Amino acid sequence: MLNDPLAAALAKISNAERVGKKEVTIKPVSKLIKRVLDIMNEHNYIGSFEEEKSDAGITLKINLIGNVNKCNVIKPRFSTKLNEYTKWEKRYLLARGFGIIIVSTPKGIMTHDIAKSKNMGGKLLAYCY
Repeated sequence: MLNDPLAAALAKISNAERVGKKEVTIKPVSKLIKRVLDIMNEHNYIGSFEEEKSDAGITLKINLIGNVNKCNVIKPRFSTKLNEYTKWEKRYLLARGFGIIIVSTPKGIMTHDIAKSKNMGGKLLAYCY
């Protein structure tokens, strides 16, 4: 059994991108994983993805477009305030404005830029650049 399915999914994407694969299959699937992949798709890090149902359960087939340099989860899932986002950008991203940090807020899962514009803190989930 997996301890952190989101970490396993992002590691699988990162490894497949590094090798040069065009698609990757992820299992198990959760709402959190789907939302994180939606955000990555909106920012053009991955292509589209689709659910496939079978007797063994639900899997996601993700089309890769070669835009992921690195993506990973942030552990432990630090709580952050509005004025602390620059600290986390320095720690996890290569440069300011280059990449995204995915944050879980009371209003849902979003990037750190959107959370800053809505004046909200939250818990750090993952980063991608």
